[in-house]
Amino acid sequence: MTTLKEFEDALREQGLNMALAVLQKLRERDRAKRSIAPARRITGRKMTPDVARQILELHATTGMTQQEIAFKLGVNQGRVNEVIKRGKWLEENPASPEAVARDRAKARMADKNSQTQTKPRAAKAGPARTDKKRGRAEPAPKAQLTLGDL
Repeated sequence: MTTLKEFEDALREQGLNMALAVLQKLRERDRAKRSIAPARRITGRKMTPDVARQILELHATTGMTQQEIAFKLGVNQGRVNEVIKRGKWLEENPASPEAVARDRAKARMADKNSQTQTKPRAAKAGPARTDKKRGRAEPAPKAQLTLGDL
């Protein structure tokens, strides 16, 4: 199989300038049509009962796959699966299992972010062992090999 460059060189050797001109026009047309595609999902869309209803409607009325539905609505494919298979996110109840899990996760993330901002992490040393005879803590044994040894 020849490459486009080899094909172009063969046309040039044969003196087929009209074919080269057509090839150049095709390249320009392709360059003009090219665009930088946006990211698949710039920001995730919050799952709501309205989005869940849209997912069910698209699933029932079109032949779209879960991935296509997720891409169109800006949500994760796993969320689309949850709505279709298990009926999640269909009620607006803040006490529903999905809403409670989401709120817990948000609270954990907020707590984790506040802890890392307030105090710097200390370097972790190996676990100390106690000397049973003397009751003193002795440092953990050092590794026999280090990365520099390799």
